[in-house]
Amino acid sequence: MYEQLTPPTTGSKITFQNGKPLVPDDPIIPFIRGDGTGVDIWPATQKVIDAAVASAYGDKRKINWFKVYAGDEACEKYGTFQYLPQDTLKAIEEYSIAIKGPLTTPIGGGIRSLNVALRQIFTLYCCIRPSRYYAGTPSPHKNPEKLDVIVYRENTEDIYLGIEWRQDNPITKQLIDLLNKELIPATPEHGNKQIPLDSGIGIKPISKTGSQRLIRRAIQHALRLPKAKQKVTLVHKGNIMKYTEGAFRDWGYELATTEFRNECVTERESWILSNKEANPDISVEDNARKIEPGYDSLTPEKQQEICQEIESVINAIWDTHGSGQWQDKVMVNDRIADSIFQQIQTRPDEYSILATMNLNGDYISDAAAAIVGGLGMSPGANIGDNCAIFEATHGTAPKHAGLDRINPGSVILSGVMMLEFMGWQEAANLIQQGLANAIANRLVTYDLARLMNPPVKPPLKCSEFADAIINNFD
Repeated sequence: MYEQLTPPTTGSKITFQNGKPLVPDDPIIPFIRGDGTGVDIWPATQKVIDAAVASAYGDKRKINWFKVYAGDEACEKYGTFQYLPQDTLKAIEEYSIAIKGPLTTPIGGGIRSLNVALRQIFTLYCCIRPSRYYAGTPSPHKNPEKLDVIVYRENTEDIYLGIEWRQDNPITKQLIDLLNKELIPATPEHGNKQIPLDSGIGIKPISKTGSQRLIRRAIQHALRLPKAKQKVTLVHKGNIMKYTEGAFRDWGYELATTEFRNECVTERESWILSNKEANPDISVEDNARKIEPGYDSLTPEKQQEICQEIESVINAIWDTHGSGQWQDKVMVNDRIADSIFQQIQTRPDEYSILATMNLNGDYISDAAAAIVGGLGMSPGANIGDNCAIFEATHGTAPKHAGLDRINPGSVILSGVMMLEFMGWQEAANLIQQGLANAIANRLVTYDLARLMNPPVKPPLKCSEFADAIINNFD
């Protein structure tokens, strides 16, 4: 089956059923070491995961690791430009769950990004990026402990689909000509807009299917959280891009109020219900004045629309959501993307799960990571209905490769996410506890050590940090 790989002789396959993994006690899990500092951080990660599994379960559970190749290491083994060999794709498909270190973005070979390629090949439509603060971690913010958010980023659409044409391509000229002469004039709302002839062109597809399957997982995750954290915020730029990002928001609300009707309430619905709870005899018009600023200045048609909305909400969900029942539901709201960058800094404790499209999610997850200590402490997961890949969220940092000094926290915490996804929560908890204790005791690598006050001298090596985590499990 494989050209140059030999799977472990012991262990069993993980399979998926209805989008969830069925995990044996002896799973075979492919791993990609990663380029650059992957040579340092993967051995540290494997050591920590194995120690946590052994500590939590003794000899009842064990991961059987299966080394596969991608990036520069794959080219060394398989030949020039073989950044993502078929062997690796077959192994991930067969064993369903994999974990990887950072990978180089190829300069040649026709692959824009190995990470994006893996997400698209296996339809890993859900990118999950939690940002949680560990006490003692240096941060540029005064109260980083207030931020505890999970970004659910759509992983397969938006501009990351990679459909674009450069400025001087004949196809680009043909497309601009079609848009300028036929499609734009045929759409009255675009007026006299024209695309400059020397433009590059990119396509931004946002689908209802892609949006709702991502938001569905976000809501399902919210249902597993403590009541105070059961919030899902739809992040978008729908005020500008109404038929892509605005549609993402609308499809999210549609899903919440149909498929999850009994479990969810929208922010606007909560206002309507709470107004009636505070004053059972409130008129529809007065309710409208409370939820819609400037109601009395609106046109009669708009006023009627808002009043119909209020009547519809009261008639539809008062029995199931009224009288305070909505407070036990998952709150679904929405925020403009640029606003959320400010609010995760100024009002971080108001947010829990941020559901967003691809590009916005890329920006926001990195911004959130910066608040709690940077990408070195930021894990990531890419999850689909039949496969999941857990990964470091930072780059390869080749100048640090082989020096045993880089922080392995991102891959280690990605391993925590993998263990949680597998249902091995006890092992995941041990690693989180060990990491928290190590940082609190100032047992850290150079990137954190130099920012602590006073600085830690000397900092731990990458391998020593792994040992510190293991020694601090309890």
